[in-house]
Amino acid sequence: MAKHKFLMHDKEDSVGVAVADIVKGEKVYGAFLHGDELVEVVANDNIPLGHKIALKNVKNGEYVMKYDEKIGLAKQDIKVGDWVHTHNLKGYRWGK
Repeated sequence: MAKHKFLMHDKEDSVGVAVADIVKGEKVYGAFLHGDELVEVVANDNIPLGHKIALKNVKNGEYVMKYDEKIGLAKQDIKVGDWVHTHNLKGYRWGK
């Protein structure tokens, strides 16, 4: 079985969290916290440990989901495999 490099909480999440550094162009696998299913994504950017990788396309102004909760709004279009961070996400924690 492939070793996972990111974790996901819920099938509705639009991002996963890197548990190891991810290199641009690398095919990486993500595991759910519960269950055995893996998700495959090709990274469009270098993604540092602890940062988010996009699992779904999110249009500018749409919600980004993590833990099956809205964590913020996309500040630009986000594609599967993109690094999701402050350059393309307006988080609720800091935006209220």
